[in-house]
Amino acid sequence: QQGELNSFLWTIRRDPPAYLFGTIHVPYTRVWDFIPDNSKAAFHASSSVYFELDLTDPYTISGLASCQMLPHGENLQDVLPQELYRRLKRHLDYIKLMLPHWMTPDQRGKGLYADYLFNAIAGNWERKRPVWVMLMVNSLTETDIRSRGVPVLDLYLAQEAERMKKTTGAVERVEEQCHPLNGLNFSQV
Repeated sequence: QQGELNSFLWTIRRDPPAYLFGTIHVPYTRVWDFIPDNSKAAFHASSSVYFELDLTDPYTISGLASCQMLPHGENLQDVLPQELYRRLKRHLDYIKLMLPHWMTPDQRGKGLYADYLFNAIAGNWERKRPVWVMLMVNSLTETDIRSRGVPVLDLYLAQEAERMKKTTGAVERVEEQCHPLNGLNFSQV
């Protein structure tokens, strides 16, 4: 029942009202039916929408990609213990082998190939910082692979906002996202 759904929507009472809505980085199709009508109405009524990052901006995407890389041409093999590196490589080989079996007929029908998908997710993994490799590995599950091609909730809302000709922006810069993660030491990761 819509009336029983928890909202994650905060209203700042002013004229016009302002809203703060908490999102989650999962394919929007997993959560869209559970977002209460009041949250959707607030989104539609708003003339301006600001997101954590501007995921529709190519500079944001390239900035996120470059901040994940190890500095000075280092390689993951240089920074990980040898046995951990070997286990990681074996696991990624397993993922690459399983990927074609995990993909949906709909994904294949859209011309998505397993090798392309693997490279899009894990390409250049040996050059990434350990924290980003950890996050990448956590997203390489059958469930996550089956939902590839469906935008996460943030991106979906950003695309909808642009389609509706709303003013959009971001409240954070890539550096504000990257530096705290890149600042973790190896034992924390």
